Amino acid sequence: DHYKPRFAGDTLPRGDVGVVVALADKLETLVGMFGVGNFPTGDRDPFALRRHALGTIRIVIEKQLGLDLHCVVEEVIHQFGALIPESEHELVLVKLWLFIRERLGGYLRDSGASIQEEMAVIDGDLGMSWKDLPNALKAVRAFASLPEAPALAAANKRISNILKKSEGTDANAAVDPALLQEPAEKDLHAALQRIAATADAQFATGDYTASLQSLAALRTPVDAFFEGVMVNAEDPALRANRLGLLQLLHKAMNRVADLSRLAV
Repeated sequence: DHYKPRFAGDTLPRGDVGVVVALADKLETLVGMFGVGNFPTGDRDPFALRRHALGTIRIVIEKQLGLDLHCVVEEVIHQFGALIPESEHELVLVKLWLFIRERLGGYLRDSGASIQEEMAVIDGDLGMSWKDLPNALKAVRAFASLPEAPALAAANKRISNILKKSEGTDANAAVDPALLQEPAEKDLHAALQRIAATADAQFATGDYTASLQSLAALRTPVDAFFEGVMVNAEDPALRANRLGLLQLLHKAMNRVADLSRLAV
């Protein structure tokens, strides 16, 4: 069983021992080849590294393994000891992780995901365990069919851009309710406190579809906020507070998936 899956559509290892040895073999091959600079190029892949990466992804997702695969890859690199110089560890990790993520994107697209849906779930805040990605993808599709989805996706993209521009200045801003002055920001803060609690509880139980659908109720207060509130206020305290509110909103909206990826 440790050779499975041997080709696209092949069965997976049946027992725990087969799963463990299959993962160990595939990850050893991937890390070892990347560690000596032997990458697939174009159509050439003599050591079947694409197949090994896809097999690893299938085992983790379809066997519902709660592995932080990024940490596992990092540990495998360390297990090679002096065979991979320590100065090369970070480069090998970055290149191999990018290679695996590209295979993950192909796996999700083969399951019917659009490029936008694929990028949304990969860039979400589920953590590094990929076993929940199929449920996240299902939730994103259900959310995208809601009438509120386009406006919230666009708002999410706008929030992401605002927060990126503020990095290094007000990046760690917190929300002080006493500094909420405009009715629209007060309403958004109140709605977020109420709706995020429900969405978080649904997220915790794994009901990602319900969690995203709960967040759809934020459309009206979010629209009102951007229509009536200037985020970059001249007063540093007000600006930091409003950025803090947007950070809370961004975190709540992107736990299941990066909704900005759905923006047209």
